[in-house]
Amino acid sequence: MLLGKKNWVVVTEGLKLMNRNNKPSINRIIFKAFPWVMGVLLIILIYIKINSGSAQSNSNAASSASQADNASRSSQVVKQRQKIKSQLQTYLNKVTKDGTTSVSFYNLGASKKATKKIKNAAVYEKGSLTTESSNAHTPEVAASTFKLFISAFLMNQKQKGQFSWTATNTNGFYQMIVNSDNTYADNELQSYGMATVNSFVKKQGWYNPVFQETKVATTTSHSLMLLLEKLSQAKGPFKNSSDQKKILALMRKQIYRTGIPAGAKAAESGTKVADKVGFLNDTNNDAGIVTLPNGERYILVVMTHGHGQSGFSGFPKIAKITKKVQTIVYGSDTK
Repeated sequence: MLLGKKNWVVVTEGLKLMNRNNKPSINRIIFKAFPWVMGVLLIILIYIKINSGSAQSNSNAASSASQADNASRSSQVVKQRQKIKSQLQTYLNKVTKDGTTSVSFYNLGASKKATKKIKNAAVYEKGSLTTESSNAHTPEVAASTFKLFISAFLMNQKQKGQFSWTATNTNGFYQMIVNSDNTYADNELQSYGMATVNSFVKKQGWYNPVFQETKVATTTSHSLMLLLEKLSQAKGPFKNSSDQKKILALMRKQIYRTGIPAGAKAAESGTKVADKVGFLNDTNNDAGIVTLPNGERYILVVMTHGHGQSGFSGFPKIAKITKKVQTIVYGSDTK
């Protein structure tokens, strides 16, 4: 029997209802699964938190360990410097006790390239071991070390365009530095005038006056140290790199080498020295820049007089002081 339209509607709705009753509700499934999903998420969050905390803890521990290690190294560096300076000061006090010798020491450190290969390089950081005798600021007879002031003055003139490396000046510098001849230095001093040169020296912060009429030139070991520091670093009047290298080359060639050069070599073979000596009556002086085989550098100025010195008789004493100073400061740590 055929069903009417109304009956077909009833049947259709009935089937739909049956399907709805047999198929689980999506909402009901989500509702039932929600506690399980949240539980899993909670477990995941706890796991992440634990591992994050552990990682942070490890990071903090590593950071603390690194800081402690750096602090320990810094403390060791400070102690080593204090030890070196104490030993050096004690020695300088002893060797200059009678007032006839003055000494200034300044460590220049090493180049960045050389520093990487040097044991305890931090100990020798530039200027960290500076030590001087108590009379380092006492003016003494400069003898030919005054030619370093003439050199600085002329390089300053060159910066002003008032000096050039003519054949005459080149030869004059050679004779003045290498052979310690007085002619060129005296002529330049007379040409520019003592007052002009002294004014320049004063502006540099060095002992002044170096030059006085009817008196020999005077200076201090401290001032010579300051001058050599500028020369070694190509600063101030020596800031022109080419000029700086030219002067240092001449100083390495100077022919009187029984003072600082001899002492530095005796302390360690292969050590190189660029220095300027001075000798007049009982005065023997030496001011130099020393470079060790490993690249460490330092400045040493030793001024001596008295004790019946004459000619070059005081230079062995300077060599002895140099050897002792270098051994105290660098010893076997830089080898």
